[in-house]
Amino acid sequence: MSPYTLVLHGGAGTILKSQLSADMESRYTQALEKALQTGWDILHTGGSALDAVEKTVRELEDCPLFNAGRGAVFNARGEHEMDAAIMDGKDRRAGAVALLRNVRNPVSLARAIMEQSPHVFLAGEGAEEFARQQGIATEEPAYFHDEFRYRQWLELRDSDSVQLDHSRSEKASGPADQKFGTVGAAALDQHGNLAAATSTGGMTNKRFGRIGDSSLIGAGNYASNRSCAVSCTGSGEFFIRAVAAYDLSCLMEYRGMSLEEAAREVVHERLVAIGGDGGLIAVDALGNFALPFNTEGMYRAAQSSSGRRFTGIYGPE
Repeated sequence: MSPYTLVLHGGAGTILKSQLSADMESRYTQALEKALQTGWDILHTGGSALDAVEKTVRELEDCPLFNAGRGAVFNARGEHEMDAAIMDGKDRRAGAVALLRNVRNPVSLARAIMEQSPHVFLAGEGAEEFARQQGIATEEPAYFHDEFRYRQWLELRDSDSVQLDHSRSEKASGPADQKFGTVGAAALDQHGNLAAATSTGGMTNKRFGRIGDSSLIGAGNYASNRSCAVSCTGSGEFFIRAVAAYDLSCLMEYRGMSLEEAAREVVHERLVAIGGDGGLIAVDALGNFALPFNTEGMYRAAQSSSGRRFTGIYGPE
């Protein structure tokens, strides 16, 4: 039987056991396990990697614990702007969206763009209109409103500061039962195909119109059957500058590095060299997976047909 593997993440950052209550730790673990099972059921029954990563990310988008879809943060105008991308490693088709306000599952719109249009990337009103044409579910702003997210924004709205969802504002004084970052998934299916998907609400109090790495092919999301499938999370501007996801693939394809070696090089050397923090998840064509991060923690989970199953929150890797 050919190997198959699924990995996912729910954000990386300052995630300390001392700052997360037992109840919140349990809720996050259950949410990660539920998303993992959703994608695993698809792979285990012979489904495609593309279906597995889309459905896994949809599960995370529907969970208000994570900064994507329903749990998206507020921008400087007190609005939501969501980004997502998906990529098929078989032929390197890709779809991406940015600046969405009402689409329930941005990752599904990204896939529709990939499969039902001649384009790769749509943003703003054009993307929303395409969603309506494709019959993709939309929601009123109230659906995306989360009181914790709203309080995060209130702390920053009168300043020029932005806040990564995995960070605490200097003004913050409340309990550290926080919700953390970007979500993503990467998979290898029984047919030997790889795929990756990433979705995010961005940064609290971000400037209207800001686009991070999650929707940028090669920066925060990438898949190629020649090398690997990758989804990133962290300080998006640094992942863009590093072209992090594609760099990992290139280290494997052109330098002959293993997945583990290439992933560590990108996260612990190249990103750190320019001041970037965060992590990534990746799967190669042999079913190996890597989950490196240079922060205190990363919400993550993995399962492979070799019998390995893992769910984690805190460091070390």
